[in-house]
Amino acid sequence: MFGNSKGNAAGTNNRDSSQAQEAKRFTVAHSAAPAASDANSSISSGLSIIGKIVGQGTLGIFGHVEGEVHASTVQIGDGAQVEGDIVAEELTIGGRVKGTIHANRVKLNSTAVVEGDIYHRSLAIEENAQFEGMSRRQENVINTSSLVPAKRSPAQAN
Repeated sequence: MFGNSKGNAAGTNNRDSSQAQEAKRFTVAHSAAPAASDANSSISSGLSIIGKIVGQGTLGIFGHVEGEVHASTVQIGDGAQVEGDIVAEELTIGGRVKGTIHANRVKLNSTAVVEGDIYHRSLAIEENAQFEGMSRRQENVINTSSLVPAKRSPAQAN
């Protein structure tokens, strides 16, 4: 009986240390950030976000977003909703967007519903897409450095 409790205590210590090692491996394996162009993020259909989203890489939106969205590539899925301005290198819309869009390449899928102005270099609108607003072609809609704001030094903050 006492032998079992010692065995359990030893087993617990071994289990604790193996969990600590596993946690350490997980941290080390995931501490190296992927290259900006490889970064993929998504907002699932059951998720609502209120606030500003800024990042590089690809952002897939399948839920509801209220606020600004800044990313290299943005894909708004069927049934998704975005209420706010969008700045992207490339933007594909299958859901609803209410706000101003600044993107070099914009594609409105047949299920898209857009209410707002679109500033673009190229614009493709599939049959049955709905767009209410102004479309303005510009050669330099965005520059890539505007996608991720630069960190300001304390001297610049004044």
